[in-house]
Amino acid sequence: MQLKAQPNSTRLFAISLSLALGIPAADAATLAQIKAQGYVRAATANEVPYGYMDADGKAKGIAPEVAEAVLKKMGLDSVQWVVTPFGSLIPGLKANRFDLVAAEQDILPQRCQQVLFSEPNSSYGDIFVVSKGNPKNIHSYEDVAKNSDLKLAVVNGTSHLSFAEGVGIPEGQLVIIANNADAPAAITSGRADAYATVAATAASLIKDSEKLSVADPFSDPVINGKPMRSFGGFAFPQGSEDFVAAFNKALAEYKKSEEYKTILTTYGVQENSIAASLTKTTADICQGK
Repeated sequence: MQLKAQPNSTRLFAISLSLALGIPAADAATLAQIKAQGYVRAATANEVPYGYMDADGKAKGIAPEVAEAVLKKMGLDSVQWVVTPFGSLIPGLKANRFDLVAAEQDILPQRCQQVLFSEPNSSYGDIFVVSKGNPKNIHSYEDVAKNSDLKLAVVNGTSHLSFAEGVGIPEGQLVIIANNADAPAAITSGRADAYATVAATAASLIKDSEKLSVADPFSDPVINGKPMRSFGGFAFPQGSEDFVAAFNKALAEYKKSEEYKTILTTYGVQENSIAASLTKTTADICQGK
């Protein structure tokens, strides 16, 4: 049975059971229908700092906070939040169980074939979390690919897994974990020598840790001669083009504000990464440019 918040609630509820029940999907809601129903059905993954539930049960993090501000500019003040595993976000959108996903998902060509994306909300370069002092001297995905003794932890379904595969790291050197929270134990237990993530996540994982650090310096992965950088956005079900267009318009205006920058910098996104989010369009990214 799916657990639902009341229309005026911003509390997050687990919905993984509902995704497995095979409830028939409705058509994607239009902007007019969303306004008529009085609230937006939004989903996030419980991944700090991108989207999570705080101690008071409120949706927090880069994506939910920006999403709520943008939706408010659109006249949509009420958000019905649900939280689900990262790997269930796109299936949930395809089944039209959500109107919007706010989890800073990387905009990737293969994802663009399944759902609609907003214009980029953020930009991230990759980095590795390693044992304190980086004893294995790992500074790139390529370092792992060249050393068969090394193991790299990645979250299933992320761009980090795509990058690892793209530079030629074989399946036997990959340790697939469910979420960011599992990474520290994977490294400290010796299951993995490094964890692939982005700077904001790495900062939260190594905070106050005496056993972990980041691989510094670190080189962006190069695939087919092109350095890889991730661009995060908001995802929508196919068929909700008018909602996406209105959201993009409001997002573009909001990104000019100091409030927007404050949200991202508070969660560890650097100024250069904020600026980089303006350098590409979603159309270009979806085409692999």
